[in-house]
Amino acid sequence: MWRYTLRRLIQGVITVWFIATATFIAMHNVPGDPLSSDKAVSEEIRANLEAKYGLDQPVTQQYLIYVKNLLRGDFGISFTQKNREVNDIIREHFPVSATLGILAIVFAGLGGVLWGALTALYRNRLPDIIIMFLVILGISVPSFVFAALGQLALVNLNDLLGVSLLPVAGWGTVWHMLVPSLVLGLGTMAYLTRLMRSSMLEIISSDFVRTARAKGLPATQIFTRHQLRNAILPVITVLGPSIAAITTGGFVVEMVFAIPGLGRYFVQAVQQLDYTVIMGTTVFYGAFLVFMVIVVDLLYGWIDPRVRLE
Repeated sequence: MWRYTLRRLIQGVITVWFIATATFIAMHNVPGDPLSSDKAVSEEIRANLEAKYGLDQPVTQQYLIYVKNLLRGDFGISFTQKNREVNDIIREHFPVSATLGILAIVFAGLGGVLWGALTALYRNRLPDIIIMFLVILGISVPSFVFAALGQLALVNLNDLLGVSLLPVAGWGTVWHMLVPSLVLGLGTMAYLTRLMRSSMLEIISSDFVRTARAKGLPATQIFTRHQLRNAILPVITVLGPSIAAITTGGFVVEMVFAIPGLGRYFVQAVQQLDYTVIMGTTVFYGAFLVFMVIVVDLLYGWIDPRVRLE
């Protein structure tokens, strides 16, 4: 198990290095000047930033400075936000995105496993038809459409009841999180439902399930110990990337519901060509995604020992 873990960690480090290098190359090929006069308030600030990041030196030297700063955990200082480091932006606003993402993945995971198992048990019957129609709808419709519809539904519901049942936008309480997290998790829930249904149907018709039935085991025991446990393995495989994608990918949902998450600053940085914020958040997102994939691989190896043996 230790060799398997070490091998996955080395692969993860190489992947993060590749992400950082690709981000550096992309940013240096984007048209525009991050220190143009409408962003840098004075020539003194411009000179200090050029000296700090080696922007007045060859690209190879800039890359070495960039890698050295990354190894120290220094993502740099924002070009557009005065006296604010990228590390501070991530530290202050990523917990908001993470909280929203964790709640969304809880909705998506529980709903995906539940609805997927239910559709498999009632294959080609009314519950299966209704749920699969909703699944196709959830996969096809973008999250920003659900966000707008969810916000509109909240406004109409609050007007109908004459009281503010749930906040329409903002952040601060559990009630602010419910609708945005549900909207954010709908697409992942639909995908996990399809995956769980396919896996469950394959397990239901397997030999060991028929053997368990022939031995007279209770239906509940067969479902929980034999069908569900084996069918959930593919869901666990994609759960890590799904967690990272939801946690870091709710940009539009955060903008619609006025949530002060990290995605909002990433969008602003792209609009303002704030290179340090773009590169810092991209590398951070990439490292977080790689970390979650490694965690899921280790969890998968713990559930199914054949994985680490191979």
